[in-house]
Amino acid sequence: MVARAPGAGPQRWAGAPSAALDLDESVALAYRVRDGAGDRNIVARSDDGITFDAVATVRPADLGASMVERPALVRVADGWRMYVSGATPGSLHWWVGVLESATLAGLADAEIRPVFPGDASVGVKDPVVRFDGVRWEAWLCCHLLDVVGHEDRMQTSYATSADGFAWDWRGAVLEGRSGQWDARGARVTCVLPDGRAAYDGRASAEENWFERTGFAAAGERGFVPLVGAPVVDVRYLEVLALPGGGRRIYYEARLPDESHELRTELLAD
Repeated sequence: MVARAPGAGPQRWAGAPSAALDLDESVALAYRVRDGAGDRNIVARSDDGITFDAVATVRPADLGASMVERPALVRVADGWRMYVSGATPGSLHWWVGVLESATLAGLADAEIRPVFPGDASVGVKDPVVRFDGVRWEAWLCCHLLDVVGHEDRMQTSYATSADGFAWDWRGAVLEGRSGQWDARGARVTCVLPDGRAAYDGRASAEENWFERTGFAAAGERGFVPLVGAPVVDVRYLEVLALPGGGRRIYYEARLPDESHELRTELLAD
């Protein structure tokens, strides 16, 4: 257990994690909490990857947003960047901005810089961001807003950048499949070094907030869902490679009362 559900019942959620290693090999974790008081992104650190101490909180009001969702935490040479999801007040639109700080704690007071604004037809949220020291890559959940009443539909698009601020869109790389468990949409939640990806999906609008996790392989134009791979009743799967070998996974798990908690597991190589 990393973070317990912040209450009982629907919309009482702890989850949507993003994990990264610090220079001292401690684990930094950013995640979303939602309860009766609203949303917030929590930034925390841990020596063992299990027990975390919160060092910063980012609230929607800090960003000029009405809600927040999954952040993406990235270690850079001079500190940290956290890409955050913000909901435009009074609408179903989402956008992504970035916070910068020399320390994890400083992210709480950092000024927001929009990087993926979306537009009237597309809301952008839940980024997965990777930086290899030269090139930046991002996989973004895009909600299609062109059909009233069907704005929950989602697909994943890909973008690249030289600096992590100005991005070039490369198009959709994963979409829902008609008649399948992911028919209503597919949201990439992590990309592994070998090109495979984990993603959230749902079959219908009624399954919004009841997404499950499946797996996809790298294809010529994006990702190809793996036929026969397990479909697991968790959301926002994150995979962190550990310096001593093995991987630690973090994910959002739904409880019987529809609250969600944040869990971790250690996987051997």
